[in-house]
Amino acid sequence: MSETAGRVYAYLDSLGIAYEKVAHEAVFTIQECAPIDELLHAVVAKNYFLATKHRDRFYLCLVRPDVRFKSVDISRQIGSTRLSFGPEDALDRLLQTHPGAVSPMGLIFDTEKQVQLLVDSGLAQVPRIAFHPCDNTQTLAMGAQDFFDVFLPAVGHAPRFVEIHDFM
Repeated sequence: MSETAGRVYAYLDSLGIAYEKVAHEAVFTIQECAPIDELLHAVVAKNYFLATKHRDRFYLCLVRPDVRFKSVDISRQIGSTRLSFGPEDALDRLLQTHPGAVSPMGLIFDTEKQVQLLVDSGLAQVPRIAFHPCDNTQTLAMGAQDFFDVFLPAVGHAPRFVEIHDFM
């Protein structure tokens, strides 16, 4: 287990959040996560680290696995210039993770609140949600209510819900 993942689990434990975790080979796509989804009986969200063109604003966008992400739709909803994938150095600096392991668990490390959280409104309806603990060789699942009502307030990141309708 990576040091960062250990810090994530310790933080969840300190909040009293119940979770299940599973170790696996490194995964890089949502398709590779499908067996994990079934094992944990949870929705493994797609996580996108985004930035404005001038890289002066950063966003973490959580999306259901069965929808197609279009940055132009998200940009329009939040009144931003067109968003694109954020730079790896900012991802490491702000969320202490890397491409393939992007996760809202990294918000633990964003103590200066430089990352705004965007959440597909459809994720608010799922009973269990799963993420990497900033390490794509592990996945953890928790109740969505614990994620929205305990974890996010504890890290000081209120979600901004966005509508995503384009199913794959």
